[in-house]
Amino acid sequence: MEERRENPYEDIIHCERPQSGRHPRMAVKDRAAQFSPFAALTGYEDVIRETGRWTEEKRELDEDRERELDGRLQRLMSQGDGHPSVRVTYFLRDERKDGGQYVTAEGRIHRLDPSFRVLVLEDRREIPLGDIVELEDGQVQ
Repeated sequence: MEERRENPYEDIIHCERPQSGRHPRMAVKDRAAQFSPFAALTGYEDVIRETGRWTEEKRELDEDRERELDGRLQRLMSQGDGHPSVRVTYFLRDERKDGGQYVTAEGRIHRLDPSFRVLVLEDRREIPLGDIVELEDGQVQ
């Protein structure tokens, strides 16, 4: 009758590990690389991230608010040198999906283009007049 051992590998556990005569031993960092994650669907994570990215819907202003903003803009343009400092909050449309976000820009007005209905700042940023929700006299130097 064969006696039962506590550890079934007791007879080989202290033996030296066999080495190949043909192949050199692989470096530890190269061995670890074979267990790194594999992305079978290239770009899938980017799609998931883009889908989960939050955007806002554009709020429509009532006529009174539009007139108020128009009046502020006209007053700013009639001041001094014609290049007043402003702080503008406007809706910036997202290039990839529906919606966008509200952003605030500060700068000097370069020009007001009524034919294209845009406000152009000195940094050449063009802000559509219909997207402006707040307009304040800025403190830009």
